[in-house]
Amino acid sequence: MKAAPFEYHRPATATEAVETLVELGDTAKVLGGGQSLAPMLALRLATFEHLVDVSRIDELRGIERVDGGVRIGPSTTQATIERSSELAATVPLLARATPLIGHFQIRNRGTLGGSLAHADPAAEYPAVALALDAELEIRSPGGVRSVPAADFFTGLWSTVVGDDELLVGVTFPERSARSGFAIREFARRHGDFAIAGAAIAIELDGDQRVARCGIGLLGLGSAPERARVAERTVLASSITEIDAHEVGQLATDGLESVPSDVHGSAAYRRRVGAAMVVDAWQAAAEEARRG
Repeated sequence: MKAAPFEYHRPATATEAVETLVELGDTAKVLGGGQSLAPMLALRLATFEHLVDVSRIDELRGIERVDGGVRIGPSTTQATIERSSELAATVPLLARATPLIGHFQIRNRGTLGGSLAHADPAAEYPAVALALDAELEIRSPGGVRSVPAADFFTGLWSTVVGDDELLVGVTFPERSARSGFAIREFARRHGDFAIAGAAIAIELDGDQRVARCGIGLLGLGSAPERARVAERTVLASSITEIDAHEVGQLATDGLESVPSDVHGSAAYRRRVGAAMVVDAWQAAAEEARRG
């Protein structure tokens, strides 16, 4: 099949892009790298009268250090993130998640913002954004607002970004000295979306107790999920006394919308998800203990 006919727009600036979106309303869709949108259009799972291509807007690309974190433009490609030695040192969870995304051809075109705005619950970047408490900047005709990742995803393929708004930046906190990170996922084949997975970030205090914990889940809900019960349970606990298997169980027990499809039943996904949490927790905890 081929995509339904549409008009193509290529604004030169973020301001012009927002103005175009305001003018076109809900008949338009933002086009980033196109690695998620283009197949949906080709299969006619989605149709839009207008596509607004923001991939060549310079101000929406790049990686820069900011106070306490790293800000990344939404049109920055996944391949650029994968190659960045700076991100490997400052935001290692993001760097480690990137090679798991599709294949290198996809990462050459796919973008950070495209993945986050698409909000696929089986994708890596939404889970990483949740685990790290990323802040997302959204530009509207009235200005720019900052939204925490915990409030950004609203459902399957849906976010708080309105029809007349544009994602213009994502800021990740810089790693601390006593921190550990890991991401684990299970997929049928390399490059497939995860059947289940987990992205974990742990920060310890001076007494080796958990000062902060973020657990983002892949493929275990109708929207990108965060294992808040497990996170709350381990806070202030000694890292050496936490049972990783208990963390895995807590992370998956309370989930209400685990999908069931040809790739696996909901019960199967829960079991796999718990195992991924256990594996990721052990790796992140060990890294945090080593400092």
